[in-house]
Amino acid sequence: MLTINEIFYSVQGESSYAGRPCVFVRLTACDLRCSWCDTTYAFYEGSKHAVDQVLEQVDRFDCPLVEVTGGEPLLQEDVYPLMQALVDRGRTVLLETGGHRSTARVPEQVVTILDVKCPGSGEAEKMDWSNLDRLRPHDEVKFVIRDRVDYEYARDVIARHHLAARAAAIHLSPVHDVMNPRTLSEWVLQDNLPVRVQLQLHKYIWDSATRGV
Repeated sequence: MLTINEIFYSVQGESSYAGRPCVFVRLTACDLRCSWCDTTYAFYEGSKHAVDQVLEQVDRFDCPLVEVTGGEPLLQEDVYPLMQALVDRGRTVLLETGGHRSTARVPEQVVTILDVKCPGSGEAEKMDWSNLDRLRPHDEVKFVIRDRVDYEYARDVIARHHLAARAAAIHLSPVHDVMNPRTLSEWVLQDNLPVRVQLQLHKYIWDSATRGV
């Protein structure tokens, strides 16, 4: 069984898949409390569903792209058979995970989007650094940037772990309405970082407080 917060169809707002129609499966619960979290409603709200029930709801949208997110989806044991079943159905499956839970059991075909927490999140010390060693060529890495300290932290991690050679894409995402994206872009250009500056597209299409988009 899985505790599901919501299942919805929208435009993918982040990653190299941004702009594509996508079905989102948001799982309930998270053991982090990032200072900038925009999905706090997923900490506790949700209802129980069997894996087959989740698959049935996803199938209704007839969409080739599915993201499994949270909360922190790797907290729930049945997320692994869910991801494998989605892959077996021919879906492109994205996994958004906070980086503090081992990705060792994530199915090979799944695109892991690893969110490396920066100091501004308040949760940087919980990172499982072995997850970076498990990155596959199709996986992506994300840093949410709140200020210059976060930027320099991300820049150091990217260099120290040779992420440009190990991941399909590296995203630097400014905290919405906190970090000026122009300032972040200027820092990236000054340092010639091998990254993408990523805005949360869905927050510009819809109101940033709107759920299910």
